[in-house]
Amino acid sequence: MAELEGLVGDLLVSAGVPGPDARLTAQRLVEADARGRNGHGVIRLVPYLERIRAGGINVDPDIRVLADRPSSAQVDGDNGLGQVVMTRVTDLAIAKAGATGVGVVGAVRSNHAGAAGLYALRAAEAGMVGIYLAVANANGMAPWGGRNPLLGTNPLAIAVPGERSTFLLDMATTATSHGTIKTYRDAGRAMPEGWVVGADGEPITDPGRAEEGQLVPMGGYKGAGLTIAIGLLAGVLNGAAFGSEVIDHRVDLATPTNTGQLLLVVAADVFRPLADAVGGVEAALSELRRSDGPEGEPLRLPGDASAAAWAHACEHGIELPAPLWRRLTDEAERCGVALPS
Repeated sequence: MAELEGLVGDLLVSAGVPGPDARLTAQRLVEADARGRNGHGVIRLVPYLERIRAGGINVDPDIRVLADRPSSAQVDGDNGLGQVVMTRVTDLAIAKAGATGVGVVGAVRSNHAGAAGLYALRAAEAGMVGIYLAVANANGMAPWGGRNPLLGTNPLAIAVPGERSTFLLDMATTATSHGTIKTYRDAGRAMPEGWVVGADGEPITDPGRAEEGQLVPMGGYKGAGLTIAIGLLAGVLNGAAFGSEVIDHRVDLATPTNTGQLLLVVAADVFRPLADAVGGVEAALSELRRSDGPEGEPLRLPGDASAAAWAHACEHGIELPAPLWRRLTDEAERCGVALPS
């Protein structure tokens, strides 16, 4: 993974990103792949580079803390890389939760930050509960009963630490995300029915035709409602883009997206002693895992696959799809960046 991080970081530096920010962004992108969140991993690098070259991302932002209170703050990302902005937000929220029990920090004028679960998990690794919300960087779904695509995949991630394992829910509020569709396209795989529908209401399963249709909300009207709730919290209350204000960062490469994100961190011992709290979480997760699966095998809970993927990647590395590797090598040749030997 270190070699891949180095390549990604070098490509970002070649586009003008300062070394520390380039390395941090590379770490977040590679970690997303290592945790099985391929739609938000290195596959996002080339689009980021395209936006940087078009002036759509500020490579040297003045990230500032606004509206600072003991338990809350807002961070102005100055249109910087989302991974850099959200790491600052996460660390600030963790610090506030450590001091007061709760820390809630919003980000305005941010950008796409990759896998939502990475930031919630960062709080869990500090022994705290992390809840991440964001407004997606492209709309592709209509409000329930409508036809105008004013909503996006607005992600939600919740991480709760146990003694030995972590519950990590990381999901889009649509049946799938744009990033996952990209991974299906690169793999030459058909999408399942129920992810995207055309104007005629018929399913679209060719990922190359996904833009012809609209995303389907997770759980019908419930998912559509959750999408709006996240947009109001991370977007409207934050002063960030929502609805018709959202910039499709895949199409408009030059206009700042004013992406809104929010991270809520709660100290795990806010209600009872830490050992009791994390011990109780571990006991509850263990009971659920031990409940019988169809063949009597342990059940897999949210976060288990991510942890297993991370362990495997740390030992064996990451295998990128051939089309993605070709895009990276093309970029390296274009920028004069050496490939890993």
